[in-house]
Amino acid sequence: MAVLWYLVKIPGVPAPAQGSSQFQNLTTLIPNFPGLGSLTGETTTPVPQTPGAAPAFGKQTKTSGCVSVNALPDSACTPGAIFPDATRDKICVSGYSSQVRNVPDSEKNQAYAEYGITQHTTGEYEVDHLVSLELGGSNDISNLWPEPASPTPGFHQKDQVENYLHDQVCSGAISLQDAQTEIATDWLAVYQSMPK
Repeated sequence: MAVLWYLVKIPGVPAPAQGSSQFQNLTTLIPNFPGLGSLTGETTTPVPQTPGAAPAFGKQTKTSGCVSVNALPDSACTPGAIFPDATRDKICVSGYSSQVRNVPDSEKNQAYAEYGITQHTTGEYEVDHLVSLELGGSNDISNLWPEPASPTPGFHQKDQVENYLHDQVCSGAISLQDAQTEIATDWLAVYQSMPK
């Protein structure tokens, strides 16, 4: 009844209360129905950012129950973030990334906690910058997520994407802003299309 009310808004039937027992286990019955988790309090499969669309840099809308899907972070938890003063001239100077890198263990632990990872082995994950430092990405938690090494493609392949896009920006082939958008919205598409 509750699902029908929300789909067709049955006239004369009051809306069920959020959290009511009528919503129990709906995410099991309809696992990919957008927004259902907000009605039931359960976590649903995240919707990735639309490739090519401008990311909401620095606007983290969720800080727990985050889920990576197909090697992409949960865009509500990890939309990406950039240093506003990063320019092509700055990022293309050798050593730029090491000068701005500052992710303390407490922030790495926060990233693991947001994605529900309570234990891991060395090399299993890398707390990675979605928009890499070499592309002007910042150290803000909204730009970090525990990226797995496997299955492939994993963090090793994303490193290749970061290097490729950095080279493209520094050669003038693409703009810094376009590279930031590409890596933040769908780094896998870049990986699959770049020369091997």
